[in-house]
Amino acid sequence: MSKENKDLGDKAEDAMGKAKKKAKDLGEKASEKFDDAKESTKEFAEDAKEKASDFAEDAKDTAKEFTESAKEAFGGAGGENKKLLAGILAIVLGWLGVHKFILGYTKEGVIMAVIGVVGWFLCGIPTAVVSLVGLVEGILYLTKSDEEFYNTYQVGKKPWF
Repeated sequence: MSKENKDLGDKAEDAMGKAKKKAKDLGEKASEKFDDAKESTKEFAEDAKEKASDFAEDAKDTAKEFTESAKEAFGGAGGENKKLLAGILAIVLGWLGVHKFILGYTKEGVIMAVIGVVGWFLCGIPTAVVSLVGLVEGILYLTKSDEEFYNTYQVGKKPWF
């Protein structure tokens, strides 16, 4: 029996050695796979960062181009052309408040139009006063620089004088 036990012990030892070797081989393969996955993940993350950075730069460039084209497209309409149009209309049709509507001051435009029209039917004095206000505002609009006009009446929203 002792020989049988010894043979069984040797077989068990061999099986244990083979199992250890297989486990070691599997561990090495798993470690290699893990390293490959880790490297692939790192490459993917670097690519993603690079693409995100490129996208952000493209977005900034597009926004800058859009802003510049908007300034070109609306700069004239928002600055000098609006100033000139509002100034001339204030001088010519100030009693109707048309220049206020051009600048986006609806409430003030309605006030001037109502006073101008109602004053026309009454005795003309309210219309004359509103016409004088329009004349003064027209002269003020035309004598201001484009930047000052824009900052005062379009950005600052100063409705009167």
